[in-house]
Amino acid sequence: MSSVGPVVRKGSTKDALIESKDQRWHVRNRVTLVFGSNDVEDLEAYIYKPNGIEFKTIKFHQAKSKAVEEILDNSIDEYYRGHVTEIHTTLSPDKKTVTVTDNGIGFPVDKVPQVYTEFRTGSKFKDEETDEKGFLYRTLGQNGLGAAATCLTSDSFVATVRHYNSKTEQTYEFINGALQTKKTKPKPFKGASGVSVTLTLAKEVYKDNTINEDLLRKRIIDLAYNNPGLTFYFNGEKYHFKKGLFELAQRIDPNSAQSLGEDVYIYETENAKGKKVKGKIDFHLSLTLDKRSEEREKFISFVNSTPTYDGGFHHDRVKRIFINTVKEKIERAAKKEKISVVDNDVLTGITFVMGITMPNPRFESQTKRKLVRDLNLEKGIEHFMQENIEKFLRKNKEFLELVVERAKSRHRFQELKDASLKGKKAKKMRVEKLLDANERKDRHLCTLFICEGDSAIGGLRSARNKLYQGGIALKGKPMNVMQASINDVLNNQEFMDIMSSIGLTIGQPAEVDKLRYSKIVFLADSDVDGGHINTLLVNFFFTFWPEMFEQKAIQFAKAPLFEVITDKETMFVESEEQLERLKKSSVKIKEIQRNKGLGEMSPEAFKHTLNREEFTIINVDNMNSAKNMLDVCFGKDTNLRKELLLDAESTGFGDDGQQPEETPVKKTTAKAKATAKAKPVKTTKKAKK
Repeated sequence: MSSVGPVVRKGSTKDALIESKDQRWHVRNRVTLVFGSNDVEDLEAYIYKPNGIEFKTIKFHQAKSKAVEEILDNSIDEYYRGHVTEIHTTLSPDKKTVTVTDNGIGFPVDKVPQVYTEFRTGSKFKDEETDEKGFLYRTLGQNGLGAAATCLTSDSFVATVRHYNSKTEQTYEFINGALQTKKTKPKPFKGASGVSVTLTLAKEVYKDNTINEDLLRKRIIDLAYNNPGLTFYFNGEKYHFKKGLFELAQRIDPNSAQSLGEDVYIYETENAKGKKVKGKIDFHLSLTLDKRSEEREKFISFVNSTPTYDGGFHHDRVKRIFINTVKEKIERAAKKEKISVVDNDVLTGITFVMGITMPNPRFESQTKRKLVRDLNLEKGIEHFMQENIEKFLRKNKEFLELVVERAKSRHRFQELKDASLKGKKAKKMRVEKLLDANERKDRHLCTLFICEGDSAIGGLRSARNKLYQGGIALKGKPMNVMQASINDVLNNQEFMDIMSSIGLTIGQPAEVDKLRYSKIVFLADSDVDGGHINTLLVNFFFTFWPEMFEQKAIQFAKAPLFEVITDKETMFVESEEQLERLKKSSVKIKEIQRNKGLGEMSPEAFKHTLNREEFTIINVDNMNSAKNMLDVCFGKDTNLRKELLLDAESTGFGDDGQQPEETPVKKTTAKAKATAKAKPVKTTKKAKK
């Protein structure tokens, strides 16, 4: 092993100055070590409103808040011991002086200087000791630092102790961080025992010794929610809650608040002396759910009434068990829908309200904002969640459905992004099947006819106005996009050709003035199949670009079913009813030609169809009703279609849409009536060619 070599130094050296500082100097100059940051910081938290809670970024001074809270925490510890029923807090009008008074039993008055001016002094070092029932003590304070640190960093600190056992009262005033001390003589008292502390923080230490009234009120209300049955007063305002943290959840959202459960976990362990002792952990967990929210989950959590703003082990463990259980419950549905569920699908919009009371909680620092792992706490959380989460999910099956829908929406959003990229590439590609309009500048004057079959394109080619009219043919019936994925649509060449021809991209809204065609006209055979094609096209355009219906861009042209040659002219008739009326008129008919499809129409009939004064606009009066009806007609739930068809049959309507005489109208179910009322579209003949 090599030895350490000497350093060659020139001249004499000066020794480091070794100093010893007292407690007062140390806490006043190193206050961040005890109370945390001594600067104003942004904290994601919440404040109480008269009728709710507002989550917001607040300006938070950790050190000042903690200094006052240490005095409040002493009173809460007395409540844990069963000695306190009321805690009164007042803040002076100038917001610089705080008074905290409880009705506990106090403590021996001769111990006041030690308690408030000396570190490592207190009654809370019983980490390994048990109460009269054999349970480990549970307290907020643990280190014997807080109250003394507050006193030593105050300009004025007045403590009045009324000791129940000795029936003695005495007041001590500590001035300028206890550099000066004044005291009254001990004397008997009448009325409530307890401790009252009035303090003004030192401006020299905290830079600004003004107390934030809203945050002090928030802390007191937090304590009231955490300790149901204990009454708090703040500047005369009374706070008393019977249901505790569940009432806090109700304050966040009274409609969705639910208690996931309350439980007590008891465990056995050994203290440092090898003695078997029992520990008790109380759990409470409530939650609210905003189904419309897209924000990530929020946590309001407390450990022994202390807010754990920075979370910690209890947050992580509860979230993980909650997420995993929900994922297990919807695993089959996710596989069926071919989707994956991520954590945010489960947690979005949820606010957890959690309270834990336990022996010896361990935090990262004296500020107690983040809880660290504890083996007994871990077992307790797992036991609590196993006992309660199954019951919660059984009562909230709609929540599981919501998670699946979120996952589907997220997948659809990703598909839309992919579709947008693919659509942009497709716009640049030439569509071989497109019979394009020749107009180059004013494309808003152009109309695209979507025809049934290649044979129709031949007639359209010769009859169209080449400058303003284009056409593209379909092969058979289009895809039902409502039961297809976006990838299926993108892989459908016919739909890609239509989108490229018009300039549409899935996932991007249609702006008619920027499209290659401002009017899209469906031109199908005048038969049942032609009707099916038109409705499937309506389904396609409404699913991805419903705004085109509001812009009156989607229309259809009705081809003549008959060509009637008279002694004077050729007439084009659209229905058998019109033909019958024509036969009964004085017109002399020489020949009647029935067109089974667009391919059989004469060039004159095509010109009549394409160049008529108006086409039929497909109007949508109510977008939600239209969406519902298309979902009935084209969605995966076949029962809805059956009910719609049965309802239509029960009303006795014939092919002409009129109810025959003496046909009884059957009663329909309420559900069928509701479905039948959802009429999505109506047609008006107002579209100029």
